[in-house]
Amino acid sequence: MHTFDFYNPVGIHFGENSISKLTHELEKFGPNVLLTYGGGSIKRNGIYQAVLDSLKAARKNVFELSGIMANPRTEKVYEGIRMCRDHAIDFILAVGGGSVIDCSKFIAVGAKLDGDFWETLLIKQESMGEALPLGVVLTLAATGSEMNATCVITHWQKHLKLAYEHDLLYPKFSILDPIYTYSVSKSQMVFGCVDILSHIFEVYFSAPDTSNVSDDIAEALMKNVMENLAVALNNPRDYTARSNIMWASSMALNGLLGLGKEQDWMGHQIEHALSAFYDVPHGAGLAVVHPVYLKYICQKVPKKFVRYAQHIWHLDRSGKTEEAIALESVEKTRAYFKSIGAPITLQEVGIPAEAINEMAATVHPFPTSYAHLTQEDVKHILQQCLE
Repeated sequence: MHTFDFYNPVGIHFGENSISKLTHELEKFGPNVLLTYGGGSIKRNGIYQAVLDSLKAARKNVFELSGIMANPRTEKVYEGIRMCRDHAIDFILAVGGGSVIDCSKFIAVGAKLDGDFWETLLIKQESMGEALPLGVVLTLAATGSEMNATCVITHWQKHLKLAYEHDLLYPKFSILDPIYTYSVSKSQMVFGCVDILSHIFEVYFSAPDTSNVSDDIAEALMKNVMENLAVALNNPRDYTARSNIMWASSMALNGLLGLGKEQDWMGHQIEHALSAFYDVPHGAGLAVVHPVYLKYICQKVPKKFVRYAQHIWHLDRSGKTEEAIALESVEKTRAYFKSIGAPITLQEVGIPAEAINEMAATVHPFPTSYAHLTQEDVKHILQQCLE
């Protein structure tokens, strides 16, 4: 394993009725709270009222920013920044999945920034100085944003989806009640699990490939997600299955799996173009892109994919070359995504072939452990996603 430093300060309250810890957590911060959330689902399933009760018990002045969309856009960040400044917000409470959390993170830094957050942080790549503290009540297992310092935002007019990371953006706490994920749709659950698996792929398929703890944990998480998704698809209210999926989401992207690893992230980089142009659900886009990307690189490091084939898919390699079994493991991954109801072609997510050149032009490839793609490579990968 490579040398590494590790830091993750997020306090986790996990399990049924963990919302009971919210009032105590809120008491640590100032009186004015910005409550951020998406649509009306949290009002229908009772989460909204439970949160309001905690805010009231903590004697907070509550201001609400609703309507945060999947693949959150800059417009909602600017709206949230204005609210923070107009109401002297002390704390942000994000109730939702990764989209709500990511948007809230950008609001947290934007409210304390003199300049424009998009231009300063994402274009000029300047560092931030401070941010409002925020906490999370998680309702969807997918992005891992509840336990990391990363956030992603879409500028719809520019068709760009970009990421930012800073230690000040770690949530102060996150409340993870698996029951809060019961009401999400089957497609949201499936796309969330694809996102989790894709996060694992990004660190697992990278150097070093010698025996290491991070890869062992990654394999255990992959198996866990697949096993528990099968149970949850049959019974969405299976607490054990939903709790395992929820914690796997956090574990996949809280920094632990990447320790001692180079990591990749080119699969996500390519998928962001799909979301930025066609507002594709992130997990759906990853189901289309990531297996094709893995196919593109598997011949460069067949030995790693042989390990994946044997440890995850239990494929018999008798009489097969390393290259053949590596390719079979990737095809098995793509077939798995299809079997759980995820799309595996661009057509299935409404993206025509003629859009490929324009999308590829917004992707900026960077060297990874196994590949150094050009934009022509990106075009080729997207073309392979057509069928």
